[in-house]
Amino acid sequence: MRLSARLVAATAAMISAVAVIATSANAAVPTDSSDLRDAVTVTGVMQHLEQFQAIAEANGGIRASGSPGYDASAAYVVGLLEDAGYQVTEQPFQFAFFSENAPAEFERISPDPQPFVLGEDFLTMEYSGSGDVTGSLVPTTDVQVPPGASANTSNSGCEAADFPTVATTDPVVALIQRGTCTFAQKAANAEAAGYDAAIIFNEGQAGRTGLLNGTLGGPGIEIPVIGTSFAVGEELYTQTRAGDVIVRVFTSTTSETRNTTNLIADSPTGRADRTVVVGAHLDSVPEGPGINDNGSGSATILEIALQMAELGVTPTNKVRFAFWGAEESGLVGSEYYVSQLTKRQLKDIAVNLNFDMVGSPNYVRFVYDGDGSDTPLAGPTGSGNVEDVFTDYFASQGLESEPTEFSGRSDYGPFIAAGIPAGGLFTGAEGAKTPEQQAVYGGLATFGTDADGQPAAVSYDPCYHRACDSLNQGGADGFDPALYAALDAAYGGALEGNINTTALDEMSDAAAHATLTFAMTTSAVSGTAKASSNASANLLEFSGSRQQR
Repeated sequence: MRLSARLVAATAAMISAVAVIATSANAAVPTDSSDLRDAVTVTGVMQHLEQFQAIAEANGGIRASGSPGYDASAAYVVGLLEDAGYQVTEQPFQFAFFSENAPAEFERISPDPQPFVLGEDFLTMEYSGSGDVTGSLVPTTDVQVPPGASANTSNSGCEAADFPTVATTDPVVALIQRGTCTFAQKAANAEAAGYDAAIIFNEGQAGRTGLLNGTLGGPGIEIPVIGTSFAVGEELYTQTRAGDVIVRVFTSTTSETRNTTNLIADSPTGRADRTVVVGAHLDSVPEGPGINDNGSGSATILEIALQMAELGVTPTNKVRFAFWGAEESGLVGSEYYVSQLTKRQLKDIAVNLNFDMVGSPNYVRFVYDGDGSDTPLAGPTGSGNVEDVFTDYFASQGLESEPTEFSGRSDYGPFIAAGIPAGGLFTGAEGAKTPEQQAVYGGLATFGTDADGQPAAVSYDPCYHRACDSLNQGGADGFDPALYAALDAAYGGALEGNINTTALDEMSDAAAHATLTFAMTTSAVSGTAKASSNASANLLEFSGSRQQR
C-alpha cells in the first residue's frame, strides 16, 4: 500500500461537484440485503482465493502487476465476470516496477570491520540499481555533522560540485546526507560524478534521525543506493575524517517500466449518473502471492458481483466493480483511472467503496472514519454516511467495529482527493493488536518474548507483505508455525493459511450489504464541490515523505 507522487498533480486537477447516495438510514426504502448475504459465502470467496493461490504457484509465487501471475489473475476475473453478463473493460497503463531479487548487504571492511543489519541499520532505496561494490567511502563536500538547527540545512549532494573528483579507477562509494533536494537528485549526481554506489543518511535533527526508508521516485538510477540512520552516517563520516574507510554495498534489484491493466466491470443496468464504484486491488507485492493483501478484497467483490448476477439483481444505480492494478507500486491503477475521467464522469460517481485486506489472521473490524469524528482526517462530505452503513450493519448483527483513518494507503485515496465520498473495510496490516482489541475481537496481542525479554506484540497480519501471505505457508518467509498455531487455536480453528475465515465471513457480508444498499437506494445527498482539503493534504504528505528531502 503505497502512494505515488503523481497523485499530487492529479489532486490539483480534479475539482468537481459530485453526489453520493444516502445510506440505508437516510434512504426512503431501506434495503434488505439478506438474500445477497446468504449467497455470498465463505466457501465461494475461498474458491477464488484458491484459484489466486494456484495462479501464484504456477507463476513464480507472485501475482504482482506486470508479472504473468497478475495477467493470469486478471484473465480469471474477466472470464467469470463476462460469463455473468458484466460489461468488462481492460484499462491498460504503464507503471514503475521495483523489486529486490535478493537481500541487500552493507558492511564496513575497514577500519573496525562491521556488518550492518538490514532493516535496522540500512534499507535499499526504492528503485535503486544493482551492484556489488567494495570501495573507498567519500563524503560530499557539504556534509553537516553535527547537523544544522533545522531540517534541510544540509544540501549535501544536490549539486555536481558537491562530489570530489574521482581520481582512481578503483570503486568509490558516495556518502550523502539527507536535505534540501530529492534522494533521486542526490543519487543521479553521484552516478554522474563516477561513483559506483551511494549511501544516503538521515539529516540528524529531531524527527530526522531514524533509519531512512526512501524512494528514488522511479527507474533510472543504475548504481546501488541505500538509506541509513543518522547515527550510522555520522559514525562513517567521522571515520573518513581520520583516514580511509572501505565499505561494501550489495543490491540486486529489478527497476523498470512495465505494462499492466485495471479491470472495470459494469452492471448492464442502473443509473449511470449515480455509479457506485466497488473496488479492490488485484495485485500482490513482489514478495509473495498476496492472498490477504489483497486477494481477500478482490475475491470478496468478485463473489458479490457474481451472486448479484446469479440472483438477478437489477440495480437502481449502475454498479462498477473495479479490480485495480499496481496498487502496491503506489496506487497507480486507481490514480490512473481517476485521472482519465472527465468532469462529467467524475460527477457521475456517487460513491467509492474500498475493500483492501478483509481476512487478516489476527483481525479487527475496522471501518474507515468518513466523518473524521474519531481520527484526524475526514473524507469528502457524504463519507460519514458511508461509514454509517457499515457501522449500523455491524451493530444490527451484534458485532463491534472501530474507526480507522483515511490514511491514503489504499485505492480510495484518488477518489477522496477528487472529492468523491468513500468508505470501506479493513482488518489490519502491520500494526500491533492492542490488549483492548484482543478483548473485543479475540486473537492475540502478544506471543512469546522479544529480544529484550518482554512480551512480543502481534500484528493484525504477521505475514503482511511477505511470502507467507499465502494459503500454503509452509516454510515461506516470515511464517512462524508456533504463532500461527496459537492464533488458530485462539480463533477456534478459523485460519486457512493467512486467512481468518471468521473475519472473511463477517466482512464479506458487510461488503455485500453496503454494495446492495448503494446499488438500490433512490436517495442522494450532495457531495463536495472540491477535494477534501484534509484528505488532499494528507495524501500530499504521504506521497512526498519518502522521496523529498
